[in-house]
Amino acid sequence: MAAAVAGSLAGSVVLAQSSAGISTDPAVAAKAAEHTAWQNARDAQLKNDWPWLGYYKEADLKLGQPAAGENRVVFMGDSITALWNIEGAKGMFAGKPYFDRGISGQTTPQMVLRFRQDVIDLKPKVVVILGGTNDIAGNTGPMTLEQTEGNLASMAELAGARGIRVVLCSVLPVFDFPWSPGLAPAGKVLVLNDWIKAYAAKNGFVYVDFHSAMKDGRGGLPSALSLDGVHPTAAGYAVMAPLVEAGIDKALKQAAKQGNRI
Repeated sequence: MAAAVAGSLAGSVVLAQSSAGISTDPAVAAKAAEHTAWQNARDAQLKNDWPWLGYYKEADLKLGQPAAGENRVVFMGDSITALWNIEGAKGMFAGKPYFDRGISGQTTPQMVLRFRQDVIDLKPKVVVILGGTNDIAGNTGPMTLEQTEGNLASMAELAGARGIRVVLCSVLPVFDFPWSPGLAPAGKVLVLNDWIKAYAAKNGFVYVDFHSAMKDGRGGLPSALSLDGVHPTAAGYAVMAPLVEAGIDKALKQAAKQGNRI
């Protein structure tokens, strides 16, 4: 999904214009200018480093290789992963070697391009892959569900080829995107999740179903779990945490049984 500021500021750009021209309201004009600055910075970043390899480059180098016996887990995703309080003593998974490699606004083709640097080279035992909602939103241009499926499969197969156990997560429910309204994503999410579940079962990957546990009657995220209908609140992440923990535990047991080590 687009960076959080994009969703809130996009509306301001519309409000800044009227039938008479650009609004003279200083607050609205300031919001419009802020959005323009954000858009220019984002466009420059995409032009110079489309997958954003620079985002975690230093953190990856600093992290280094896993210690002997370390059950390292890398979470690969977009802003839903990036906003999750995963790491450190105050993180939701305190004391566990879990590392966040989510980037706000990213689509699955961007994730594929940085998968080697941000996942494979870190040599985790397990990767948790959560992506696809931004593809449906068209963040980097129109995409078909088949293209998204291919990118998810590419990441899973790259990991599997290196002995990394794979946890594939369902896309979270979403009724509408604040920054890209009117796309009717709820049904597309269901179709994509059906594919992810079947693909995981066929290939021996672990599937984690966030969607069923979090959806409301419209097939979106309820207000109790999200403020914008897309990103979870702390309550939303509290629903997700035990589900992904169970998936990781299952994947680690698979790794131990097969003796996989990179």
